[in-house]
Amino acid sequence: MAGTFKDEETEQFFQLIHMFQRSSMLHMGLLPDQEGNMMFNLGEAKAAIDLLRMLQGKTKGNLTDHEERMLKGIVSELQLQFLKVPTRRRQAESDAAQSEIIREAFTNPQSGPVEDLTSSSDSEE
Repeated sequence: MAGTFKDEETEQFFQLIHMFQRSSMLHMGLLPDQEGNMMFNLGEAKAAIDLLRMLQGKTKGNLTDHEERMLKGIVSELQLQFLKVPTRRRQAESDAAQSEIIREAFTNPQSGPVEDLTSSSDSEE
């Protein structure tokens, strides 16, 4: 971040912003946790966004135009992504269920799903 901010204090402020941003993204399933798993905890995601909005309000008039735009952009993007979480969560659950079906088919092929490849015209002959 060297050169991006005018002083060390501003850089530290945006490091704090970044911590809340990452926390929100982690809890919205946009970033994997340390074990590579995606998590969905909307309460935690919302709390992080709310803290950023509070900081945005408390620092109004004390940031440069560039810094205000950066903070506004971060908050706006997180709010937009928050609205997309239900769809992303359903897709992740669907993908996990499909992966489990495939894993089970390879682990235990005798009881795995069977696809009938014969057509109705083949069975009439």
